Amino acid sequence: MTQLITANSALNLYWLGRYLERIEASLIDINRAYDNIIDVDKNEGVALFLKLGIEIEYVNSSEFLNIAIFGEHSANLFDLLSCARENAIISRSYIEAEAFGSIIELHKHFELAQKNNFYVDFRFIDTAMSLISEIWGELTRKQTRKLHDYFIAMGKNVEKVDMSLRIGRDKEFALVVMKEIDTIVSILAPNASFKPHDTNDSDEVILASINNKINKITNIITE
Repeated sequence: MTQLITANSALNLYWLGRYLERIEASLIDINRAYDNIIDVDKNEGVALFLKLGIEIEYVNSSEFLNIAIFGEHSANLFDLLSCARENAIISRSYIEAEAFGSIIELHKHFELAQKNNFYVDFRFIDTAMSLISEIWGELTRKQTRKLHDYFIAMGKNVEKVDMSLRIGRDKEFALVVMKEIDTIVSILAPNASFKPHDTNDSDEVILASINNKINKITNIITE
């Protein structure tokens, strides 16, 4: 590729993709747990966050939503979104105006809820999910991908694998996404070599492989 991008911008685009994917996946899991707390198992939210190594307590489904999204823990979605916003600001010259505007709007949606201390509900999540869908659509609607687009896609796919393994989803899905990651690595670092994985590989081996691929790309853009 003849296009150029600074290492700092590439890294911020990569993390923008990761944070947006993590927020979207987390909202889906949180919404599912919210429904199950009401209808099936009150401890569904506790079980979900234990998979992330986080202990939470709540008295009802409504309190669960607020703790899950704004609670004092490492998976606080507003904190993650603030990081995504910062990534977008730093790499703004590589992001379409519509996508950047939607990211800012999504952050304000969360910020308003936190500042006013109101209890979020399913409508809050629906609005957030709609905005995230708009962001992905605005980031991917172009017919031809540019160099910077691959860093966002890389981050998105890396987070898919990470969340799939951490939450205990089907490893086969993670391996399918790994193939997409390999395709992106082949484009960004044509001389890189790596071996495929299968379901016999441990989660640790797969995650280590991803980190190795990221390092190869980082070395390319910093040379």
